[in-house]
Amino acid sequence: MKVIVDDKIPYIKEALNRLADEVIYLPGKDITAETVRDADALIIRTRTHCNKELLSGSKVRFIGTATIGFDHIDTDYCRSAGIAWSNCPGCNAGAVEQYVHASLLLLQKEKNVSLKQSCIGIVGVGHVGSRIASLAQRLGMRVLLNDPPRHDRGENGFCSLQKLAEECNIITFHTPLIRKGTYKTFHLANHAFFGMLKKKTYLINTSRGEVVDTEALLAAMDGKVADVIVDVWENEPDINRELLEKAFIATPHIAGYSADGKANATRMVLEAFCRFFQKPEDFCITLPETACPTADEDIRVLQQYNPHDDCKALRQHPEAFEKLREHYCLRRE
Repeated sequence: MKVIVDDKIPYIKEALNRLADEVIYLPGKDITAETVRDADALIIRTRTHCNKELLSGSKVRFIGTATIGFDHIDTDYCRSAGIAWSNCPGCNAGAVEQYVHASLLLLQKEKNVSLKQSCIGIVGVGHVGSRIASLAQRLGMRVLLNDPPRHDRGENGFCSLQKLAEECNIITFHTPLIRKGTYKTFHLANHAFFGMLKKKTYLINTSRGEVVDTEALLAAMDGKVADVIVDVWENEPDINRELLEKAFIATPHIAGYSADGKANATRMVLEAFCRFFQKPEDFCITLPETACPTADEDIRVLQQYNPHDDCKALRQHPEAFEKLREHYCLRRE
């Protein structure tokens, strides 16, 4: 069995070398139709687009992406070609919660935003959004939830995007990228959305860059939007430099980049690999110990992770967006 693997997936080599006969590690951009032609499986990240151009004529039977999102996989083509695929829902939920928690504390500390007097709107209430809702409740915030698919399934507790726009002073996005259909999220935050805002709103996006219309956001920052915390960007890695300079916090798509989250993703993708190929789950992933934290939660959160550090690195070298991601020093949660 031959497996092609993105060489930036951590904690995988020792485990996978026990499970496969031949393993080739390549940068995501170098996983091409030629390199995958005789491979049985691919284990990838978002930078490898699995479509007909990549897969046609290959032996690939299984694709595992060590990510929550899977919009880089042409699922229709895979279905027609008989190629199974698997993603890792919820793998980095704790890391994104850590990022949002630190960001909210910085809003309170540096922008004088009273969290206890704030109303936060959470758009997309899956693995990550649910954790952000629990976090916000612990911080004493009023919480409004928006999740049309869950609402349409008859679940209670959700409200319209318009209600969020009218009542929230903080709105955070945790949706997948869906480009068409009933639950389209592409440019969900557009000129019409920003026009509905009733308060000077702080916007957080750790979902997908294309969920927010960058030009509409920049226009809204002149009046409707108080400030922005942005981790994901349209046209990555060619990010908008004006937004980079204007945002309160701007980071290179690393909100989910904790050692814990990466280990979760690696474990989940290997489990899916073993299930598909009917192999025993004969592997173990071990993480280093964490430092002993202080008792004060607010201090502890920012000591463990302060997004200003990643923001500073990106502003100094925006051209190194991919390098900053690929060589990120994974933090512990």
